[in-house]
Amino acid sequence: MTSERECFVYIVLPGETEFVTAARFRVSQTRDGEPVGELVYGKNYLARNNTVELDPIELRLGNDKFETARMNGVFGAIRDAMPDYWGRRVIERNAGKVGLGEFDYLMLGADDRAGALGFGLNAEPPAPRRNFNRTLDLEKLQEMAEAILNDQADDIENPHDVQQVQELMLEGTSMGGARPKAVVEDNNSLWVAKFSSPQDRWNQPRVEHAFLNLAKSCGLNVADSKIVSAAGKDVLLVRRFDRDHTEEGYRRHRMVSALTLLRSEESPAAKGDWSYILLADEIRRTSSQPEQDLKELFGRMCFNALVSNLDDHPRNHAILAKDANWRLSPAYDLTPTPSIALENRDLAMACGLHGRMANKENLLSGYGRFLLETDNARSIIDNMVEVVRSEWDACLHRAGASNKDCEAISSSLIYEGFFNEKSKD
Repeated sequence: MTSERECFVYIVLPGETEFVTAARFRVSQTRDGEPVGELVYGKNYLARNNTVELDPIELRLGNDKFETARMNGVFGAIRDAMPDYWGRRVIERNAGKVGLGEFDYLMLGADDRAGALGFGLNAEPPAPRRNFNRTLDLEKLQEMAEAILNDQADDIENPHDVQQVQELMLEGTSMGGARPKAVVEDNNSLWVAKFSSPQDRWNQPRVEHAFLNLAKSCGLNVADSKIVSAAGKDVLLVRRFDRDHTEEGYRRHRMVSALTLLRSEESPAAKGDWSYILLADEIRRTSSQPEQDLKELFGRMCFNALVSNLDDHPRNHAILAKDANWRLSPAYDLTPTPSIALENRDLAMACGLHGRMANKENLLSGYGRFLLETDNARSIIDNMVEVVRSEWDACLHRAGASNKDCEAISSSLIYEGFFNEKSKD
């Protein structure tokens, strides 16, 4: 080995609010230049009577040394806790350097990562932070987000504002997605604040809020959301379902993405592994309530096809463990992808025996993998078609979307090819 870097992995156990040290994680580079990741659970951690696994796929509890050569030596559960595209951009902004190493992004990520994991160089874990951004900070956060998006952060006149807001922006940067965001606290709950962008073709916060409500009208389990205003601009707040408030602090819940469940990556070469069918197989093995969760997953897949949410990649699906058991998490990141294609549209993940084709026949072709009977599967789709058609306009208008917004996304609503009966090979 020519070089290596290592850190400790901390976790907040179910029902608790403080970190404990769970494992040691090391990334070594071979003489051939290939990174290899190693993780070993600590003996003291394994000796506890309330230990839980970091994830149900790669890092099950045990005395073994786990190794991976994928993803630059980073295990899937650790990758899920790392900063997303937006978080990396903010970290690079603060570091004054573009293109840091994966281990650097891991160590520079915010304390308030997605899920229950934390990372540090000391064997003794740090205390979780107790103070969070408030909704009253949103105006400054929005200003800084736009400055970073436009590469104009140096133009903010007050140096104190630059320092303060950059620190605020760093919180919650592992929540997934490329949109500017931060975490704020409101009414004893933590929320992901998703800001508008100057490049948006429609009012993104209000449309996403409408889609979350539309999915809820279809009977799906969806993250809570609301719209607030900051400096005359709309901000979408999505309640974090991996946190629960207590008098002692916030309980953190383990969360693993579908990308990790599928043992896959975000590279173009790995997209052939992205599949609702394969994901259903993994949820059947990991969920404590597989029949309920698979019915929910089938419904979400159908909803995405009906509203042209074509960016339904595996980072936008997850399983959650509030206790020792894993369950499908609430739905999140539901947005339309307007398209002029009328005959064929593809989801980001294979949704049937005919690949990624977002039509009714293909959706029904794999119903058995979701533990459904054919009549039940057909009923789910038919009922959802009726609800989406009848509630589309109402949900958008209740969310405050303008007529211009509605027109901009109108082609997303149940495109003609959805009912095609002959699938392409």
